[in-house]
Amino acid sequence: MDSKEKKELSESDIKAKFITPALVKAGWDEMTQIRREVTLTPGPVIVRGNLSSRNKKKKKFADYVLQREKGVPVAVVEAKENNHTISHGMQQALGYADILEVPGVFSSNGDGFASHNKSPIADEDIETELSMEAFPSPETLWQRYKRYRGIEDEQESLITQPYFDDGSGKEPRYYQAEAINRVMEKVSAGQKRLLLVMATGTGKTYTTFQIIWRLWKAKRVKRVLFLVDR
Repeated sequence: MDSKEKKELSESDIKAKFITPALVKAGWDEMTQIRREVTLTPGPVIVRGNLSSRNKKKKKFADYVLQREKGVPVAVVEAKENNHTISHGMQQALGYADILEVPGVFSSNGDGFASHNKSPIADEDIETELSMEAFPSPETLWQRYKRYRGIEDEQESLITQPYFDDGSGKEPRYYQAEAINRVMEKVSAGQKRLLLVMATGTGKTYTTFQIIWRLWKAKRVKRVLFLVDR
């Protein structure tokens, strides 16, 4: 395919023909580690008199969220059409990375990847460009995530303990996953008293269940008393 033909491709074509294959070639599992068009915020609610509606045109969604395990995101990738530069989607990607609190941030137009590393090691650039064949492996971005979050090797077994999966394909919302993962990180570091504050309707029961499930499966708790104030 010549450059002129490539510039005529849609963003969806760029993702399907270039970005997704590059991620898979780097070792990312397409079924379990690559999430596409992940909704982060559904858009603002517009109120007019007694009527209300959601402005879905302003919803925020990441083209790709890469995860170590289900519910443990480590990087975001923003895709753009080929008539844009490689780094054109970087500002969007940085915003999504701030929401998800992940250190791996990438943008691509199908020619290569612009990379922003929030947790660089010595002599490692914060911003750089990579070829399509040089996208980081899951292990590389996991180590970057561990540095960013201050996770030690001995904490890893609890932090990567799988979520409960009922087979429906349900994924925790980004803020639920963040709450659950923060608890896992604190418990794995030895902290015993924690307080989560979540608004009405944000899924406190689901969040609490996943925390209990992961702690129980990791054999960190034997019995749990779950009290609810009516």
